Amino acid sequence: MAAEQYTVDEKDLSILRILQKDAKLSVRDIAARINLSPTPTHERIKRMEKLGIIREYTAVVDRKKVNKGMMVICMIALNVHNKKTAGHFIAEVSKLKEVVEFYNISGDFDFMLKILAPNMDEFHEFFVNTLSEVEGIGQTKSIFVMNSIKESSQIL
Repeated sequence: MAAEQYTVDEKDLSILRILQKDAKLSVRDIAARINLSPTPTHERIKRMEKLGIIREYTAVVDRKKVNKGMMVICMIALNVHNKKTAGHFIAEVSKLKEVVEFYNISGDFDFMLKILAPNMDEFHEFFVNTLSEVEGIGQTKSIFVMNSIKESSQIL
């Protein structure tokens, strides 16, 4: 069954909302909250996992408490706009552990990266010796985040 053939209903949405807030809840606890028995609740969860609606379960970590207090949004324009250059750039940047989010965007820049580093010195080291060495970069603009007002992985 393809994901586009499956229609997410209100019970599924309720399950997804609950899992986004606390993925450690048992199936029995989730079932009780949505007024469904555990077996069909479990089947719905497994189906959504199989279809890729639920991609993964993860822990949300306070970046400041693990020495990743500096967040930088880096905008990048490629110097050549073709499939080979873009493909190489995407492959190389995707490997960088400092890059925690990576988007292809429209406008004056082609890509937006969210980069975490312990401090300015470490970011500078990464930028100069790693990121700027990736072939294809024509222009960059770094925006240093002063404070996070809202961060969320919940989409429902």
